[in-house]
Amino acid sequence: MPAGSSCQRMYKEDTIVALSTPPGVSAIGVIRLSGPEAIAIAESVFRGKKLSQQPSHTLHHGWIIDGKSEVDEVVIGLFRAPHSYTGEDVVEISAHGSPFVLQKIIHVLVDRGARPAEPGEFTKRAFLHGRMDLTQAEAVADLIAASSEAAHRNALQHLRGGFSRNIQMLKDKLVDFASLVELELDFSEEDVEFADRGQLRHLVTELKAEIAHLLESFRLGNAVTQGISVVIAGQPNAGKSTLLNRLLNDERAIVSDIPGTTRDTIEECIQIEGILFRLIDTAGLREAGDTVERLGIERTLTKAHSSAILVYLFDVNTATAEQIKKDLSVLRHPQTALVLAGNKIDQQSDVPAGFDVEGAEIIWLSSKTGQNVEKLKSALVSKVSDLIFRPDDTLVTNVRHYEALKKALEALDEVLQGLEGATSGELLALDIRRALDALAAITGQISSEDVLNAIFSRFCIGK
Repeated sequence: MPAGSSCQRMYKEDTIVALSTPPGVSAIGVIRLSGPEAIAIAESVFRGKKLSQQPSHTLHHGWIIDGKSEVDEVVIGLFRAPHSYTGEDVVEISAHGSPFVLQKIIHVLVDRGARPAEPGEFTKRAFLHGRMDLTQAEAVADLIAASSEAAHRNALQHLRGGFSRNIQMLKDKLVDFASLVELELDFSEEDVEFADRGQLRHLVTELKAEIAHLLESFRLGNAVTQGISVVIAGQPNAGKSTLLNRLLNDERAIVSDIPGTTRDTIEECIQIEGILFRLIDTAGLREAGDTVERLGIERTLTKAHSSAILVYLFDVNTATAEQIKKDLSVLRHPQTALVLAGNKIDQQSDVPAGFDVEGAEIIWLSSKTGQNVEKLKSALVSKVSDLIFRPDDTLVTNVRHYEALKKALEALDEVLQGLEGATSGELLALDIRRALDALAAITGQISSEDVLNAIFSRFCIGK
């Protein structure tokens, strides 16, 4: 088991109960019991078949009773250990969705010996019983919180064990050499070398590249879960706020012909082809007229530098290629994707000319009439879809995973430096072990109780 024995003993001694469906009035509500007495406790309040005599993965109709009083007509799902979500005996009671009725049933079950579950405790027990590793357990929370197709797909990939397999492959490649290096220590007086230093150097270089790739994916992975940040920037009166409103189909931002109307950033989310984008309207770039406007422009630059995509919008009637290049020189971050959009083409009879900006493709649109706005949406999707929708690609979305991978990379750096400097086997073995421990912490093979409590505390009660 991944966790300490004292933790496991604590979880074997009691049976937990919680509402697993959202609170509030609904057609049905599901109450979940898990633990060694789950079936016995449910049977003690159930008028119907004797649950203790029924096979696993069966449904049973009957009534929940409190003494002689009927509480509700229910259907009970029976799942025997170890073939259940938690690995323990699990009972799921489907009752009518009245909050009063559901709480009444939970009170009856608590009176018969169950304990109210803590946040994430069902999934925590699944982890402790080896039903899933820690990355899969965390993927459960990500799946529940998924607000877009991309986030949903990435959470499923983690839940199926895709990220775990990546980590295991990294460990498997390193563990054989670790054992050979440590074996040398047992024969230190013989001055023998079991681990080929050249092969180890090649392996460490290869592992560093793979871990660096995973670390690089965090920028996009975090954007997938939080929303890919898209900054809309440009000169005053370029039509940025009108474009934001058009994309949202809502009058979210104030639109005015007066330059400098937008003083602060405005953020709203939108889904385009299953991808969650976080649109950020910003103050126009110009010499600030007052302190408030200057602060707004400073915030524009900050947001633009940290965004995943920069949409630079310009007025085809007043902008020049020189002005666009000047603005981009202060707005664009090297890792930020760029979309150029020429606005107000409804005021032009032909496609505008004279806007050759480093050969970049320009989308000609009208945020006022909506002309070619769909092309802009397609351009946003194209900037991220190739990265997001590779079926076998792994995106790191969890800060804990990111920090552990950084520790593993730092340890491998030490290994490589040690190999270059002819470091002793003892120090090499220590650095290799540090890398392995960092990788093992990701999947939960090495986890403190404090770490587990921090992870599962963000789950909802019934999960």
